[in-house]
Amino acid sequence: MIVPLLVFVAVAAAVVTTLALRARARRAEQAVAEQARADADAARKAAALEAAAARRAAETAARTEALELRAAADAELGELAGKLARRDDAIARVAADLRGRLADLDHREATLDEDARGVQSKRDRATGIERDADRRHKDKRAELERVAGTRAEELARELASRWVDDVRAEAAAKVRLVDQSAADPAHDRQARRVLDIAAARIGNHYLTERNVSNLRLDPPVADALVADDGIIHLALQEVCNVQFLLNEDRSMVRLDSQDGVGKEIARRAIAKLHKKQGALDEARCDPKGWVLAVRQQLEQEIKNLGRKAFQVLEIPRPHPEIVDLVGALNYRTSFTQNQWHHAVESSFLAGMMAAELGLDEKLARRATLMHDIGKALTHKIEGSHAVIGADIARRLGEAEIVANAIGAHHTDEPFNSAYAYLVAAADAMSGARPGARREATEGFSTKIDDLERIGLRHRGVDRAHAVFGGRELRIYVREREVDDLRVVELSSEIAAQIADEMTFPGQIKVTVIRAVEAVATAS
Repeated sequence: MIVPLLVFVAVAAAVVTTLALRARARRAEQAVAEQARADADAARKAAALEAAAARRAAETAARTEALELRAAADAELGELAGKLARRDDAIARVAADLRGRLADLDHREATLDEDARGVQSKRDRATGIERDADRRHKDKRAELERVAGTRAEELARELASRWVDDVRAEAAAKVRLVDQSAADPAHDRQARRVLDIAAARIGNHYLTERNVSNLRLDPPVADALVADDGIIHLALQEVCNVQFLLNEDRSMVRLDSQDGVGKEIARRAIAKLHKKQGALDEARCDPKGWVLAVRQQLEQEIKNLGRKAFQVLEIPRPHPEIVDLVGALNYRTSFTQNQWHHAVESSFLAGMMAAELGLDEKLARRATLMHDIGKALTHKIEGSHAVIGADIARRLGEAEIVANAIGAHHTDEPFNSAYAYLVAAADAMSGARPGARREATEGFSTKIDDLERIGLRHRGVDRAHAVFGGRELRIYVREREVDDLRVVELSSEIAAQIADEMTFPGQIKVTVIRAVEAVATAS
C-alpha cells in the first residue's frame, strides 16, 4: 500500500511540477509577447512620428521650392513684361515713322504725277515740233535736190568715194615716206642699237638637239614587239601615230613620223620596256591601255611646260588648247633648235625691244611666244605653220594684233602693227644666233647650190656667190646689160624667189652689185 502511494505521490509531484513549469513558460511567453507587442507599438509610433516629420519636411521643402519658382516666374514675367513694353514702344515709333513716310510718299507720288503730266505735255509738244521739223527737212531736202539736180544718196556716195580716194592717197604718201625714210642711216643705226641691246641682255643659251629616230632593241623587247601577231607593235603605232620599221636582225627600230609628240611617246614606251621589270608583262596584258598610260603622262608634262612658259614670261594664260600647243613645242625641233626654248628666248628678245621702243612689253612677249604654235600641228594640217597658228589664235579668242603677228612673221600676212615686226625680228635673232641651229653637211651644200642657182638664172647676172654660211647671196651683174634701176628690181625678185622656193631659218640677204670697170692700156 505504501509503495503505490509513493508512486502516486511521485507522479502527482511530477505532474504538478510539469504543470508549474508549463505555467511559468506560458507566463514567460506571454511576457515576451507583451514586450514584443509593446516594442512593435513603440516602433509603429516612432515610424508614424518619423513619417509625420518627413511629411512635414517634404511639405516645407515643396512650399519653399514653390515659392522660389513663383519668385523666379514673377521675375521672368516682369522682365518679359518690360521687354514687351519696350517692344510696344519701338513698334509705336516705327508705326509713327511709317505713317510719316507714307505721307511723304503720297506727297511725292502726287508730285511725280504732276511732273509726269508736265513731261507728257512737253513730249507731245516735242513730237509736234519733230514732225514739223521732219516735214520742213524733207521740203528743204527736196528743194536742195531740185536745185542741185541730184539725189542726196548719190551725193553721199560721191562724197564717200572722194573721201576714200583722199585717204588712200594720204596712206600711199605715208607709205612712200616710210619707204624713203627706211633707208635713212639714222633709222638703221637706231634699229641696230635696239637689236644689240636686246641681244646683249639675253642670257639664255641652249644646246642644239636632234630627235633620235633610230632606237636600239634588246632581243626580249624585239621579240615582244612581234609576238602575238605584233599586238604591242600595232598598239604603239595606233596610239603614237608613228610607223615602226624594224631592221632585218631586229636589233634596231626606226620611228617614221612627223609628229614629235608621238615619237616621244614611242621612245618612252620602248625605254620603259628596256628598263622597268614587269613592263613586258603589263604591255602583253593590255597593250593599248599600257601605251595610253605613257601618253597621258607625257600630255601632263606638256601641259606643265605650257604653263611654265607663260609663268616665266609673266603673261596671262590663254585658252588651254594654246597652252598645250606651246608645251608640245618642246618635242619639235627646227634645224636642231628646240622650239619651246626658241619661243621663250624669242619672247624675251621681243619684250626687251618693245620696252626700248616704248611699246607694250607683255603684248610683244605674248605674240612672240605663240608665233610657232602652228609647228605643233604641221603633221596634221597642211600649210604654213604661221597661217595655221594665226587661224588657231583667232579661233580661240586672241586679239587680232596677236593673231596678225603670228601670221605675218614669215610674211604670209601683211604686217598690221609694230608688234608683227618685233615678232619677225625676235624670231630671226633667236634662230640666227651662233650655235642656235645646225645643218647637216649635205643639207648645207644643197642650200648653197640652190641659192647660187636661183641667182644665176636671171638675165645679166655674171656670177653669184653665197657667203656668210648661206646667210647672204651676192649677185654680180654685167653693167652693160643691167642698169641701176634694174639692180633694185633684181634684188627684190631674187629675194622673193628664195623665200618661195627654199626653206631656211632666219633671213637671207640678197646683194646685187653692178660695178663699172674702166680699162686702159699704156704703151
